[in-house]
Amino acid sequence: MNRPAPADLLLVHGRVHTVDPHLPEAEAFAVRGGRIVWIGADSEAEAWTGPRTRVVDAGGRLVLPGFVDAHNHVRLGSDDACVQLAGARDLDGIHARVRAWRAAHPDAPWIEAEAFDYSAIPGGRMPTAADLDPATGDTPALVLSYDVHTAWLNTAALRLLDVRAGHTDLPFGTAVTDAATGQPTGFVKDFAVKGLSREGHRALRDLGVPWASADRQYGRLARSLDDAVRYGITTVVEPQNSLDDLALFQRARAEGRLRSRIVAALFHPRGTTDAELDEFAAAAREFADDRLRVGPLKLYIDDVVEPRTAALLEPYAGCRHHRGDTFYPPEEFAELLTRLDARGFQCFVHATGDRGIRTVLDAVERARAVNGPRDARHQVVHVECLDPADTPRFAELGVTACMQPRHAAPDIAGPGRDWAENIGPERWHKAWPLRSLHRAGALLALSSDWNVAEMDPMIGIHAAVTRRPPGGGPAWTPEETLDVATAVEGYTMGSARANFLEHDRGSLTVGKLADFVVLSRDILRVDADAIPGTVAETVVVGGEVVHTVA
Repeated sequence: MNRPAPADLLLVHGRVHTVDPHLPEAEAFAVRGGRIVWIGADSEAEAWTGPRTRVVDAGGRLVLPGFVDAHNHVRLGSDDACVQLAGARDLDGIHARVRAWRAAHPDAPWIEAEAFDYSAIPGGRMPTAADLDPATGDTPALVLSYDVHTAWLNTAALRLLDVRAGHTDLPFGTAVTDAATGQPTGFVKDFAVKGLSREGHRALRDLGVPWASADRQYGRLARSLDDAVRYGITTVVEPQNSLDDLALFQRARAEGRLRSRIVAALFHPRGTTDAELDEFAAAAREFADDRLRVGPLKLYIDDVVEPRTAALLEPYAGCRHHRGDTFYPPEEFAELLTRLDARGFQCFVHATGDRGIRTVLDAVERARAVNGPRDARHQVVHVECLDPADTPRFAELGVTACMQPRHAAPDIAGPGRDWAENIGPERWHKAWPLRSLHRAGALLALSSDWNVAEMDPMIGIHAAVTRRPPGGGPAWTPEETLDVATAVEGYTMGSARANFLEHDRGSLTVGKLADFVVLSRDILRVDADAIPGTVAETVVVGGEVVHTVA
């Protein structure tokens, strides 16, 4: 047998979990030209070495395919210039952090904060400007919720942004009004749908909100991309972008910050025109390589459970009639998705409530009936509250369940938190039904939803396996846990397949891109509570080592 040409990179002494059923385990593999050219036993690896071969000795550690994070807002990211409210559990805690930031930045023209937790406001109500004013004074303040679906303004910001009675349909959201007075309360819903849109972001920038500036946006993106590589995420699916935002990714690529691969979905707000769809299709043709791909469309059918804006089949707990609303009447949404499907677009549809999810599944069913079945791989994103009657429909309709296991942990959504209390105990069995969907044959694409939750896949995998917080504690709805191997597959091959990437990514297989990670612990064998804290010691993208831990 002729000796093969030397590899550019050779990994040896690994416990290689390939996520490839045809060769589940290996010890070594060779990389040439950015792709895997051989995989097998250590005893055969020496044949692939040459004078210029870089050898990565895994030292017996677990080697996995690079993680494919199927829903990660790296462009939105987290902003160091904001007051950080994560962990502030009550209004006093919020005030203390805002006052401390204000004292450290006395000349700041705005106070901007992120990661506000709905449960911090007493009585289960939503916040008001009067709640914020004592800590902010006359400096305008914009506070974003932890899920970035709502915004909270103080009185000064209401004045500056011209939010008033009769002017509540804003370019960046919908201002909630007091039922008795008709005056805006300071709470703004629909921020994810309007404020993060092309026009909404432009409006915020034109109104002088620093958070919306191009430099602040790029800073958030660059830091998030650095984090992604550090966590072993070699492909990021950025789920909501406008055409304006693509320049940020191009800048990151030019400056060497785009070390992970990117799939960028384009936001399709209500009212998107055929001409704009033509622009979307042109962008997909322009950005189509393995480093930066544009193409899927992001839509919303409902909002979120915590402020009771998700669409439920039955009323919210404690309500006689309120079930939330869908952004489209079901018939209109079915017609829209059918038109998009006919044009060949893949759709990512945000749906959290059981009625919202059913509306999406009904629309996919309509599209298949009208256009004929095709390998569309439309996604329902989040799947937080799923009626069991709809569980088998995911596999039947070829719909991916793009889910974030961390959201299901009790410290975010469990008893005593707004999600669980708004849904009510009698419906908790519907919460993030990972195991039920997997057993029903649905394709699971797992993800972080950064910056709504931690980006680290180890935290997401732990939540999928335990339904507990990273620090331990009681599990919530443990009947919907996954085993570790299934969770790993959801973060690798499942997410790759969900995004038409399975021929290049998702497993360690000859011919595929050499994207992989060497972990500090064998998460397939350690106690589940030891998974958080596991680090990516070596991260390789396309055969290039992009991160190492000394």
